Amino acid sequence: MGQNVNDYQKVVTAKEIRKGHTELLVKGTIEGLKRRRMDAYYCETIEEANKLALSLIPEGDSISWGGSMTIRDMGLTKLVKESGKYNVMDRDLAGSTEEMREIQRQALLCDTFLMSTNAMTSDGELVNIDGLGNRVAALCYGPKQVIVITGVNKIMHSEEAAIERARNVAAPINMQRFTGKVTPCSKTGKCGNCSGEDSICGQVVITRFSMIPSRIKVIIVNDDLGF
Repeated sequence: MGQNVNDYQKVVTAKEIRKGHTELLVKGTIEGLKRRRMDAYYCETIEEANKLALSLIPEGDSISWGGSMTIRDMGLTKLVKESGKYNVMDRDLAGSTEEMREIQRQALLCDTFLMSTNAMTSDGELVNIDGLGNRVAALCYGPKQVIVITGVNKIMHSEEAAIERARNVAAPINMQRFTGKVTPCSKTGKCGNCSGEDSICGQVVITRFSMIPSRIKVIIVNDDLGF
């Protein structure tokens, strides 16, 4: 005899159901990433993700990163700098725009580049919108390896949904970081498809696979990270 709704609710909690859904979503995403010749990992906590990321970086590597809030908020950039094991190209310490631009150019030839992603599909595609383009440039070509760290909140079920998230979630929230800049999305909270001087959406890049196997390494964390 089948269980009624009340019996079912006593056996399975909403938290357990969400956990099961997340596990299925991540499993499919990791399989998709591997099919696309990217290495893929799953960590339950930020602490595990930091430990894993550091283990993937050879001692003595030159390291840099883009403007990702994810890797800063999780403490990874701080750990990298405090370890003393790496040659760090830290754009955050630049004293001027010109100095920061020079570090960004140098970063395109670093050994390891750290970043997050604006969105990704459950089939393993990475979707990113970038203003200047240094972050997506490094993702596409240059650094020997790119380590991408993302929360499960950024996994979408289709390429269209991932682009939608990048344009209407990541970009408008990201605009709040830039005081003095005004765009349609900074006023409405959604993409206005603008092309003004303050726009931070100069490039839209979809990474379908890695021409060099294992060059791109994606760490998925069971947490809501970044924008």
